[in-house]
Amino acid sequence: MANGHLLRGHAPISEAGWALIDEEAKARLTAGLAARRLVDFSGPKGWEHSAVDLGRVAEAEISPLDHVEGRVRRVQPLVEVRARFTVSRAELAAGDRGAEDVDFADLDAAAQRMVVSENTAVFHGWSEAGIDGIARVSPHDAIPCGDEVERYPSFVARAVETLLRNGVAGPYGLALGREEYTRVIETAERGGVLLFDHLRQILGGPIVWAPGVDGGVVLSQRGGDFLFESGQDIAVGYESHDAGSVTLYLEESFAFRVASPEAAVAIVR
Repeated sequence: MANGHLLRGHAPISEAGWALIDEEAKARLTAGLAARRLVDFSGPKGWEHSAVDLGRVAEAEISPLDHVEGRVRRVQPLVEVRARFTVSRAELAAGDRGAEDVDFADLDAAAQRMVVSENTAVFHGWSEAGIDGIARVSPHDAIPCGDEVERYPSFVARAVETLLRNGVAGPYGLALGREEYTRVIETAERGGVLLFDHLRQILGGPIVWAPGVDGGVVLSQRGGDFLFESGQDIAVGYESHDAGSVTLYLEESFAFRVASPEAAVAIVR
């Protein structure tokens, strides 16, 4: 069984209960997984997939024999990410009886932690996991925006011009953190034109809500610059249970690489 490590068969949860949990998890995760909508996504390649081939070897020569060369190939390990949550057994029973208001508050909180974890790793890095974030490694000066949200078209246009000047073709996308996204969608320019629509015209690509992003990041959508490799896509697994509740978890494994650091510009407050 491909997902046998999730131990779902050991949980006191019916097939209908699992279907409901999976549906609820997907609904809570999809909107916030912004990185996947802006970078190249590969996979899922399975839980057993452990590393990405970088096509390179270590510089050190390690052969113990004269006239024989030996070098170790370089790979990037995938990182495993898990967020636990609990569900009341009474609520699961209510779901089996057809209740439409099953309490999945703890699942919602776990989903948001997964969303923030993945977006933060992609855009700002996760050193301990060997991940360089897009904004962290960009060679371009970050564009400060302060609280002048009405000037966002100028900031985004400057970022796009920076990318064009460095030979990075479009279209371009924009990832906005929670606060920045709210400020942008609530603002109208002179003449009643929505700021959001103006920005899309400048970018030629998507604007996405990206919890975990600090400020904003403009990045090329030409492809091949930012590489997300999924091993186990986000799935729900079983950990334990008692008389009152079931402890479950959301889990995934992935690696992320920045192939072209010059293909993004950060906008910071």
